[in-house]
Amino acid sequence: MATATKFDYLEIVQKILNLDPKMRFAAIIDPKGNIREAIMKTGKTSLKTQKEEEHFCKQVAQRRSMRKEFDRSLGKVRYVHVEREKVSQMVIYTKRNIVYFTMEPEMPIDTKIRLITRIKKITFEI
Repeated sequence: MATATKFDYLEIVQKILNLDPKMRFAAIIDPKGNIREAIMKTGKTSLKTQKEEEHFCKQVAQRRSMRKEFDRSLGKVRYVHVEREKVSQMVIYTKRNIVYFTMEPEMPIDTKIRLITRIKKITFEI
């Protein structure tokens, strides 16, 4: 529990959202799927209700544990990218948490990759 207070999760999600104007949402999720911190970018509207967001985050954590089954044969997951009509969803696994963020879908893929790299650096220790 001491590690949970060690990091300013609010500051981290704010840094993520400030990386690009097309960022929409950022969250840090614990391994059980509980949201440690989450922010919708000012001026953006959520595409899910709060209850749907919480349910989605639980599923993100479940998928992480399911993907670990293939770490030995395929290697660890670097990131997960889901491209939807209304939003691009990204997930990065850190040592102790899951970083979930969304952005506008029309963003070029090279910009998305640069953002992933920057977010990995910001969240490396959490």
